[in-house]
Amino acid sequence: MADTVIVTGGAGFIGSHVVDAFIEAGYGVAVIDNLHGGDPANVNPRARLYRADIRDAEALERIFAAEKPVVVSHQAALADVRQSLACPDLYADVNIIGTIRVLEASRRHGARKVIFASTGGAIYGETDRIPTPEDADARPLDFYGVSKLACEYYLSSYKHNYGLDYCALRYGNVYGPRQNAKGEAGVVAIFAAKMLRGEQAIINGDGRQTRDFVYVEDVARANVLAATRGSGIYNIGTGIAADINAIFAHLAQVTGYALPAVHGPAKPGEVRRSCLDPSKAHRELGWEAHVPLAEGLTKTAQSFSC
Repeated sequence: MADTVIVTGGAGFIGSHVVDAFIEAGYGVAVIDNLHGGDPANVNPRARLYRADIRDAEALERIFAAEKPVVVSHQAALADVRQSLACPDLYADVNIIGTIRVLEASRRHGARKVIFASTGGAIYGETDRIPTPEDADARPLDFYGVSKLACEYYLSSYKHNYGLDYCALRYGNVYGPRQNAKGEAGVVAIFAAKMLRGEQAIINGDGRQTRDFVYVEDVARANVLAATRGSGIYNIGTGIAADINAIFAHLAQVTGYALPAVHGPAKPGEVRRSCLDPSKAHRELGWEAHVPLAEGLTKTAQSFSC
């Protein structure tokens, strides 16, 4: 019988790709998702879907007792920087308390490892170390980043006190098919959707802010590798910075978008530069990004046109 992995947030953008990757690798997969931002249509039909909130300790107890996972891939979270500034208590409740509930269920039911979806840019904040390694100072500028950093400390403490191993994967700017172009979406999804509808896409600020864009299937593969390799914190990015103007230009080309670039005001709380050093993940997890940015953007635009 195949080992079981529980994926929280497995009906969401990143989580559903993580589910696919674990199933392709031969694992049995159970998904926990409250469907607040996820879509049941995203869930692989070979996975078992439980509609539950990660803050619901009784629901987690029932699911973990039934599934007995060897690994938990914890993707569920709220992830909107500006919403976190408006609702700090909500982000503490969902991201921190929810993670504690997942860790408690994991240790009680014998999971050997938790893989945690963390964040690179939001935890490092403004830094002069570009690409940024894992030992750089953590300087989160928003409560989303603060909540993810707090969870990393809980992971470390659970390992120290209970022997529950973990990998905290600090993602770059993840993009790809199934990304929601509304709400907590990234710029690639927002641009692609608007361009394909012929609507005006707005670049926040001067567009020279840089990000490390990493394709979602590469991120999913990192989760599978982390199930059996490594321990601690790892950057999951390309090590290559791209600015928003370049993203706009490439997507305009592949979608046939003819409207000119229009710039709006810069958004408060955004980091100016973000690029991750992935060398530790390469050494210890055997991971590196496979999908070049141009190819990934083209695939993403094509998925939105279907």
